[in-house]
Amino acid sequence: MLSYRHSFHAGNFADVLKHLIEVEILEYLARKDKPYVYIDTHAAAGLYQLDSLEAGKNREYETGIAPLLEANWPEVQSYLDVVRACQELADEPLYPGSPWFAMHMMREDDRAFLFELHPRDLALLEDLTYRDRRVRVNGEDGFAGLISLLPPTLKRGLILMDPPYEIKTDYQQVVKTLVAAHRRFATGTYALWYPVVDRSRINELERAFVASGIANIQLFELGIEADRDGRGMTSSGMLVINPPYVLMERMKALLPRLADLLGRDGQGCWRAVELVGENG
Repeated sequence: MLSYRHSFHAGNFADVLKHLIEVEILEYLARKDKPYVYIDTHAAAGLYQLDSLEAGKNREYETGIAPLLEANWPEVQSYLDVVRACQELADEPLYPGSPWFAMHMMREDDRAFLFELHPRDLALLEDLTYRDRRVRVNGEDGFAGLISLLPPTLKRGLILMDPPYEIKTDYQQVVKTLVAAHRRFATGTYALWYPVVDRSRINELERAFVASGIANIQLFELGIEADRDGRGMTSSGMLVINPPYVLMERMKALLPRLADLLGRDGQGCWRAVELVGENG
């Protein structure tokens, strides 16, 4: 359970999708003056060195953030601005994790709760956040920790769930946890990241959410090659409950271009689907 380290995958195409959607949602929440809460159930270290041994092993950022920074699309300027702000912190190449994106975009009265179990990543996350009074870090299980925080004092917010899926029961656990969380905080926005390694598992995941009774669910995928049998992630997705009304239109415009830019040998692929409508 504790062997997964996101540092091996920092800045890859899956991060591009996850963090682009995170930025879109946080920007939408910030349109109103009323503060919001950000909850990250699997926060990891929060900041990554792209020239580290871990990130350099497979250099996954070369099919992720690197070509997108070069392309410099104005349509994703808010996302790229956060990445560049992170990179300005040091002479070495850095990539921000989900907590860093949230901290950079939060306002004075917004609040964040970050969960991480891996002892090394927890220590790094605590070092990153200890001066920020808006943030509370918990070395606890994020599934259980999320439920304990709901309903939040602040009645608006984003809950990001990004488990490693090393334990196969995580696919069932995310559904169980999000159903329980939604019962306590039905108006919150929930964003669930998932890897596409075995398409049959994702089909089961989608069916489980359709049958969950939760309304207003959208799904977005970005892949660098077509589904295939065997090892390795070919695509990743974000399932969003109570998405901003502008998100579907935005992603339908961006995902085809991202698939073309990041895909291997023209195999890039994407999906943008309304899984369950607003009325269920």
